[in-house]
Amino acid sequence: MAILSVIQLGDGRLRSPVRPIHDLDDPQLQCLIDDLLTTAAAQNGVGIAAPQVAEGLQLFIVASRPNPRYPHAPTMEPVAMINPHILSHSDDRVKGWEGCLSVPGQRGFVPRYREIEVSYLDRHGDEHQHYLRDFVARIFQHEYDHLQGKVFLDRIEHPDDILTEAEYQKRFG
Repeated sequence: MAILSVIQLGDGRLRSPVRPIHDLDDPQLQCLIDDLLTTAAAQNGVGIAAPQVAEGLQLFIVASRPNPRYPHAPTMEPVAMINPHILSHSDDRVKGWEGCLSVPGQRGFVPRYREIEVSYLDRHGDEHQHYLRDFVARIFQHEYDHLQGKVFLDRIEHPDDILTEAEYQKRFG
């Protein structure tokens, strides 16, 4: 398992369309999943999407756990989500602070749906359908945006909703 290089905002591959995954038995795909899990942990990420490592595939990891970037994150087992979909969402949205491994040094106060119903395939090809809430729903939506060629900055509603990481830590850290 390797720590992959995360591409940064400005690299066109971050904004490019992605392809669905059809061959879940492909050893390269299974290796990519392992590498994404390793990279997210090494970078203190709570999620990472394949486009962030220049792979145009419908794949991301949701791996919530307390770490220096998100000390109050809930703990969950990391999950690879393949060909994910948002099936439904709550009417209410809530703003929360987000960062991104591809947008280093910045945080944004981003509105997201509080609750979502999702479906995805796991790394073994088993289909899952879950309701996600709060922080884990936020992670899913953030990573799902990467599959659409979006980053959290695209969802900012007001210029005051963007801070440097240093200012964020001073105010909220």
